[in-house]
Amino acid sequence: QVQLVESGGGWVQPGGSLRLSCTASGILFNMHAVGWYRQAPGKERELVARITRSGTTTYADSVKDRFAISRDNAKNTLYLQMSSLKPEDTAVYYCNAVFTYNYWGQGTQVTVSS
Repeated sequence: QVQLVESGGGWVQPGGSLRLSCTASGILFNMHAVGWYRQAPGKERELVARITRSGTTTYADSVKDRFAISRDNAKNTLYLQMSSLKPEDTAVYYCNAVFTYNYWGQGTQVTVSS
């Protein structure tokens, strides 16, 4: 059974930081391109950042220079270090893994407000 389990979400004030983690099981994690998406209320799900098997990263323009994606294949874990958070970063953040199939986590809420 494939599972992607996110953790690390929560409430933070503007300008603060959070680190999200996503631990995978049931898949060959190192074979998958993995990434983070987010969905705010009333909006479509959007790509935040992704990292390929070889380590190539892609970021949404809105998070460049503030967020950093990384992966630890030995731990089957994907990370998203988020800094200088803004209220518009508030959303449910989802972990995604793609190889032959497309897998999603259940999401973790990130709320940025004062």
